[in-house]
Amino acid sequence: RLTLDAAREMGAIMGVVVVIIYLLLVANYRSFSLPLMGMTAIPFGLIGIFPGHWLLGIPFSMASMVGVVALAGVVIRNSLLIIDFVHDYQREGRSLEEAVQRAGSVRLRPIILTALTVILGTLVLYRDPMFSGLATSLIFGTLASTALTLVLLPPLYYRAALKHPEWAPPPAPRTAE
Repeated sequence: RLTLDAAREMGAIMGVVVVIIYLLLVANYRSFSLPLMGMTAIPFGLIGIFPGHWLLGIPFSMASMVGVVALAGVVIRNSLLIIDFVHDYQREGRSLEEAVQRAGSVRLRPIILTALTVILGTLVLYRDPMFSGLATSLIFGTLASTALTLVLLPPLYYRAALKHPEWAPPPAPRTAE
């Protein structure tokens, strides 16, 4: 009974976290649809969590659920890096296609380094059996989210941006010469 109550509360917390992230992104991008593209990293991360638990034979626990909530905040940054760089390149006058291609290639190394930092920093949690579920959620969620974000987000963004011209950033202000 206590476990079910705690799981329900963690699900509610996850919902609140996702709504807060969404609202912050709406305020930042001044769009209701663009933040959804940035938040694709969250389900990408969820794809890796359960196979990771199964591969390591670690039961899904309350600590695992805490890892899921933490993962939502960690992995979304990767997709936002790509989206922000697409906007930067478009402000420079590049086409959408070129901006998407360049953003994906230029941000590849920083995104991989960030993911490795999360993964390597989380490995120490495996020493404590109580936190191994949290570590598994973060590590395998980060692996899946990073891989899928790098491969799937650029073409998804490109196709969606063609249908949403309002996503294009305003041109950069001209400087007096």
